[in-house]
Amino acid sequence: MAMSDEELRARLEVLRIEHRDLDAAIGALMESGTQDQLRIARLKKRKLQLRDRIIQIENALIPDIIA
Repeated sequence: MAMSDEELRARLEVLRIEHRDLDAAIGALMESGTQDQLRIARLKKRKLQLRDRIIQIENALIPDIIA
Protein backbone atom coordinates (compact mmCIF):
# COMPACT_ATOMS: atom_id res chain seq x y z
CA MET A 1 0.00 0.00 0.00
CA ALA A 2 1.45 3.32 -1.06
CA MET A 3 1.69 6.20 1.37
CA SER A 4 0.20 9.59 0.57
CA ASP A 5 2.49 12.56 -0.01
CA GLU A 6 1.55 13.92 3.40
CA GLU A 7 2.44 10.63 5.09
CA LEU A 8 5.72 10.51 3.17
CA ARG A 9 6.59 14.06 4.26
CA ALA A 10 5.85 13.20 7.89
CA ARG A 11 7.98 10.05 7.66
CA LEU A 12 10.74 12.05 5.98
CA GLU A 13 10.83 14.52 8.87
CA VAL A 14 11.05 11.70 11.42
CA LEU A 15 13.93 10.10 9.49
CA ARG A 16 15.76 13.43 9.20
CA ILE A 17 15.51 13.96 12.96
CA GLU A 18 16.80 10.45 13.64
CA HIS A 19 19.64 11.02 11.16
CA ARG A 20 20.59 14.28 12.92
CA ASP A 21 20.45 12.58 16.32
CA LEU A 22 22.70 9.77 15.13
CA ASP A 23 25.16 12.30 13.75
CA ALA A 24 25.30 14.00 17.14
CA ALA A 25 25.69 10.67 18.96
CA ILE A 26 28.52 9.58 16.65
CA GLY A 27 30.26 12.93 17.12
CA ALA A 28 29.95 12.71 20.89
CA LEU A 29 31.34 9.17 20.98
CA MET A 30 34.26 10.13 18.78
CA GLU A 31 35.05 13.25 20.83
CA SER A 32 34.89 11.32 24.10
CA GLY A 33 37.77 9.19 22.91
CA THR A 34 35.84 5.98 23.44
CA GLN A 35 37.34 2.84 22.04
CA ASP A 36 33.93 1.35 21.25
CA GLN A 37 34.58 1.19 17.52
CA LEU A 38 31.95 -1.49 16.99
CA ARG A 39 29.22 0.76 18.41
CA ILE A 40 30.42 3.70 16.30
CA ALA A 41 30.45 1.50 13.19
CA ARG A 42 26.91 0.29 13.89
CA LEU A 43 25.67 3.86 14.36
CA LYS A 44 27.35 4.93 11.13
CA LYS A 45 25.76 2.00 9.28
CA ARG A 46 22.33 2.94 10.63
CA LYS A 47 22.95 6.55 9.62
CA LEU A 48 23.74 5.46 6.06
CA GLN A 49 20.59 3.33 5.96
CA LEU A 50 18.56 6.33 7.07
CA ARG A 51 20.19 8.51 4.41
CA ASP A 52 19.31 5.97 1.74
CA ARG A 53 15.68 5.84 2.93
CA ILE A 54 15.51 9.65 3.05
CA ILE A 55 16.70 9.80 -0.56
CA GLN A 56 14.11 7.19 -1.61
CA ILE A 57 11.30 9.19 -0.03
CA GLU A 58 12.54 12.47 -1.49
CA ASN A 59 12.62 10.85 -4.93
CA ALA A 60 9.09 9.51 -4.43
CA LEU A 61 7.89 13.03 -3.65
CA ILE A 62 9.35 14.48 -6.86
CA PRO A 63 6.68 14.33 -9.54
CA ASP A 64 7.50 12.47 -12.73
CA ILE A 65 8.12 14.92 -15.54
CA ILE A 66 7.88 13.72 -19.10
CA ALA A 67 10.71 15.33 -21.01
